Amino acid sequence: METPELISVIIPAFNRAPYIEEALSSVFNQEYPNTEVLVVDDGSSDGTYDILKKHHDRGAIKLLTHPGRANRGQSASLNLGLREAKGDFVAILDSDDMFAQGKLLHQAGFLKSNLDVGMVYGQGHAVDASGAFLFEVPANGHRETGDPNFLLLNCYMALPGGALIRKSVLEKVGFFEEAFRAGQDHDMALRIMEATKTVYLPELAFYYRKHGDSISVKGLERRWKTGMEILDRARLRYPYRSRTIRKRRAVLHFRLGQTYWREGGKVKALSHLIVSGALDPVRALSVVFGRERV
Repeated sequence: METPELISVIIPAFNRAPYIEEALSSVFNQEYPNTEVLVVDDGSSDGTYDILKKHHDRGAIKLLTHPGRANRGQSASLNLGLREAKGDFVAILDSDDMFAQGKLLHQAGFLKSNLDVGMVYGQGHAVDASGAFLFEVPANGHRETGDPNFLLLNCYMALPGGALIRKSVLEKVGFFEEAFRAGQDHDMALRIMEATKTVYLPELAFYYRKHGDSISVKGLERRWKTGMEILDRARLRYPYRSRTIRKRRAVLHFRLGQTYWREGGKVKALSHLIVSGALDPVRALSVVFGRERV
């Protein structure tokens, strides 16, 4: 029988001892018959490395570390995994998230049958620390247009856990930007969509953990400032519509204003909120009058 394409599953891990076993189990329990699991420990100090070492010693995973077991950030960890990956397809899973049952089998089958598609992704379910459902990412009824303008503006894609990507596409677009300590998934998704056909499969692909220690609720100022850099790079790299650039810049100024306001820096916040309103007055009025929730 024909051997199915090899899938490289890459898991960057930093201090995720309470969640790493559940993440690994969601990979081990996939029905897909040909995978390698590369876990990059990014200098953990909470016992995560010891858990991973046990799985490495029994041959279930390949455990990778940076020289001196240094902490170099998620992008550097992902890139280390990508350099070691031997698969035709690549799946990435954060160390506190979980693949849904059948994710690899369904997505690999789609890529094998659709050679013009470079990346396929599905829906994520955000869950709390105990695994209780919170919301869908993207929302039910989502349709993929294939137009990077929409992705630049709205960041709707459940990447990385929801996607399966051809290794050849990643080699074409380049690996994760190691200068970014936030937003690197959005930057990567944009570069992929700019370069290849992307398809959404409307089925559950992974569970996205939301908890007090997750990256998404820390360092918001850094996240939105990085968003400005991502926007500037995207503008120079691809012919995005000027309207898209303007409206995305308005969103980023608004989010920075929100962040400073919540931290008590109201003068600093107002300058960003005023710029946001000037860039996109229609949306600003919708927010002011309660027609759009933020």
